[in-house]
Amino acid sequence: MKVDSPLYTLAFATLVCVVCALFVSAASVLLKDRQEVNRLLYLRKNVLQAAGLTEPGQRLSTEQALTLFNRRIQPRLVDLRSGEYVSGRDVESYQQRAARSDPEISRAADDNPAGVRRIPHLAKVYLVEDKGSVSHVVIPVEGLGLYGTLYGFLALERDTRTIAGIAFYENRETPGLGGEVDNPRWRALWPGRQAFDDQWQPAIQLVKGQVGGPAENPYEVDALSGATITSNAVTELLRFWLSGQGFGPYLEKARSRGVF
Repeated sequence: MKVDSPLYTLAFATLVCVVCALFVSAASVLLKDRQEVNRLLYLRKNVLQAAGLTEPGQRLSTEQALTLFNRRIQPRLVDLRSGEYVSGRDVESYQQRAARSDPEISRAADDNPAGVRRIPHLAKVYLVEDKGSVSHVVIPVEGLGLYGTLYGFLALERDTRTIAGIAFYENRETPGLGGEVDNPRWRALWPGRQAFDDQWQPAIQLVKGQVGGPAENPYEVDALSGATITSNAVTELLRFWLSGQGFGPYLEKARSRGVF
């Protein structure tokens, strides 16, 4: 076969494609476990950020993050339908995103502005321990943004009303605009705000303009500049997961018990 013939070119290109495909496949298989470890570590760091256990912008080493998480955070599974804890299940191995796509262990959500279509029966919560007692809880939240789903965590203090912190760990929003949901300066505006009003209805919202502190504007947070759709999305996804379709039953039972 001549090296300058079309057949040779086609054969060579095919061989290169096959070799590259095999290389990528092998790398994916070999790195799968490492990728899963990194994913879990990243989630745990964001739980710590939402819980206020790290300073805004603080970077922890892998060892520091794992030590702090294991010492201060207790993951639990909650049945969102009843609001009760679930025992006898491996919390670490539970995949909440996969569960919401399985019709046998999830349910269709009512029409909602947060864009949530299905709700898993079970969800993870993260209890934050302080000197032998639980000081607050971190709940996962998600909802449709401008270009895709935003995933994050919201931390509530023991009264289940006061926000301790927030962190978004995955989004497809525009960098510098909606992507500012992961800006430490913006996240620092959240502690002390009130998630619910006096009738225990979700009340937190993002508003345009400069908002005062928690004492002056307990239910409002500065909207993201130039990102109206993302700001509205954050408001709606938080209100959804604080409602009866989300963690409302769980939070109500925590209030009645006086403890998480």
